[in-house]
Amino acid sequence: MASFSELVNKKTPVLVDFHASWCGPCKMMEPVVKQLKEKFGDKLSVIKIDVDRNQALAGKLGVRGVPTFILYKEGQPVWRESGARPLHELESVVNSHL
Repeated sequence: MASFSELVNKKTPVLVDFHASWCGPCKMMEPVVKQLKEKFGDKLSVIKIDVDRNQALAGKLGVRGVPTFILYKEGQPVWRESGARPLHELESVVNSHL
């Protein structure tokens, strides 16, 4: 299994979606994140991380609430936001880092 740093250290942007199974806003974001991935295809990687199963990583990255989205480019975080976000906002953020 690849380490987190290996997963986010790519030339293409990587959107990490920290979520939890009990989180209502996270469930609302599932179709939005899916649409985003479909729209960008190979230009964007999406990684979903369950905070309950990955508490150490969430703590290390300072994830306090879910959903939290962090966009990485070449291993570096370039954008971070917590809470449900509209598709157009996520598209704009990804476009600005392509």
